Amino acid sequence: MTSFIDTSAFLAILDADDENHSKAGKKWEELIDKSDTLVCSSYILIETFALIQHRLGMKAVRSFQEDVVPILTVKWVHESVHEAGVTSMLAANRRELSLVDCVSFDMMRRLGIKIAFVFDKHFKEQGFQCLP
Repeated sequence: MTSFIDTSAFLAILDADDENHSKAGKKWEELIDKSDTLVCSSYILIETFALIQHRLGMKAVRSFQEDVVPILTVKWVHESVHEAGVTSMLAANRRELSLVDCVSFDMMRRLGIKIAFVFDKHFKEQGFQCLP
C-alpha cells in the first residue's frame, strides 16, 4: 500500500506533547512493519523541518533527517504542481487552507494516491481516505 504522509503526522509522531502522539506512533509502526510505501513532497519536508526546528529543536531535526527521511519516497514539487497548488489555494479563498496542503492534494491526485496519514481535516474534505 502507498500512503501520502503529511506534516501533521510527522509532528504527532515526534512530539510527545501532541494530542495525537499515541495514535500516530501506533499507525507509524504499523506502516513501517508492513513495509508500506510512504510518500511525501519536498514542500512537506520543508514545512516539517521548519516546525520541528521551531517546536522541538535541532536534535529533533537531526533525528528526523537521519531516521525518518531515508525511508520516505520524496516527490519533488515541479513548477506545474506548484502552479496548480497556487491556483487551487486562490480559488478556495480559505485562510486556513495552505499552499502546502493544496500542492499535496494535487500531487496525490497526479500520483493516484488515495490514502493519507494525516491529522488535517482538509484531506478528508478533499475526498482522501485518512489514517489513522
